[in-house]
Amino acid sequence: MRTTIIAAAVLLIAACDPSLEIIETKPAKPLDLSTKQAGYVARGNDFAFSFLDEVGSVSEKDFVISPLSMQFLLGMILDGANGDTAAEICATLGYGAGETDEVDAFCRSMLNQLPKLDAMTKLTLANAIIVDKGYPLVDKYIAQVKKYYDAEVSNLDFADTEGSAAKINKWCSDHTEGLIPKILDNTDPDMLAYLLNALYFKSQWSTKFDVKATVEEKFAAPGTEGVKTLMMKQHGKFEYTETEWFQAVRLPYGNKAYSMTVLLPKGEYGPEQAARYFRKNSWDNFRWSMFDCSVDLWLPRFETRFGIGLNDILSGMGMPLSFSPKADFLGMSPYAMYLSFVRQDAVIKVDEEGSEAAAVSSAGMYKTTAIGEEAPPVIFHATRPFVYLISENSSGVVLFAGRYSGK
Repeated sequence: MRTTIIAAAVLLIAACDPSLEIIETKPAKPLDLSTKQAGYVARGNDFAFSFLDEVGSVSEKDFVISPLSMQFLLGMILDGANGDTAAEICATLGYGAGETDEVDAFCRSMLNQLPKLDAMTKLTLANAIIVDKGYPLVDKYIAQVKKYYDAEVSNLDFADTEGSAAKINKWCSDHTEGLIPKILDNTDPDMLAYLLNALYFKSQWSTKFDVKATVEEKFAAPGTEGVKTLMMKQHGKFEYTETEWFQAVRLPYGNKAYSMTVLLPKGEYGPEQAARYFRKNSWDNFRWSMFDCSVDLWLPRFETRFGIGLNDILSGMGMPLSFSPKADFLGMSPYAMYLSFVRQDAVIKVDEEGSEAAAVSSAGMYKTTAIGEEAPPVIFHATRPFVYLISENSSGVVLFAGRYSGK
């Protein structure tokens, strides 16, 4: 019944405003998840919101991250960890000690299903482990990362610092449609391996914005009297709700398998409070509480590029051993010592057509190394800093998250 109502509302909107382009696609199918796998998603999202909060607390500028990409990278790292090192990584990801198989199962399920949900959405996930020439990985480890992550395992001579870096950078560029062309200047001969995950997402809005309606408006960027920003506008039916701290509107992509949820803080609250809300409140309960509403929507056209080293953040989230000489990664290689670095590079572009986003998560391992009378439209003018999330709708798994403040 609800689907019929939404479809009728969309047709009515199109009839009232012919400038809005409605995308007709086959209805979205939910992810096929067992009860146990749904639990993995819930724990993965606990990690996602903790990750969002931690990055937001240290970044002074706008950022975009991919919690899902980081979960894939940490999953591959976990497969090579033993003992307390593995237990810490599991705990950071929201799992119990000894639940490596559960992390692998979550990643395998996402890898199988996410790219197939919407013909209007291009989503690709790729994993690779590049190993220094002459240093072997454990056969069981190679089998695990190939089985659960479809990881490419190959060798390069890290002593050829520029040549090897160029090949790793090309892999990143190839798997992000050129959005992230470079993550390394040089390889380090002291490194045993570089572990990589690339996630690419591109989709059209289910209801595109009319380019002719985009005009400059003042955006309340922190530390300024307001900056002129190109503001996309449309008036239509969207899923909406609000809390004491923020308003929230959901913008669907394509066949509605994926969406962007924008959290617009109220009054004296800022993006930090909006992002932190889901560390104590259920993301699932929140997203299912959203209801169809007539919304006067303004959203900036924006592009954000961001990169961050994550050693301190991940240590603070519960896995300091991984960056210590006391780490145990012998499940990966007899030459594996501890993590030199973990970082993420990401980009997002949002315009009238839709969104395009990509992330590369990388790590270096050292060698031994409701229907009634229509309510008045909700005013949702994103003219001040906000948080946004791109998620798969049936499960709620968060692919990308970020803050926009015009900086």
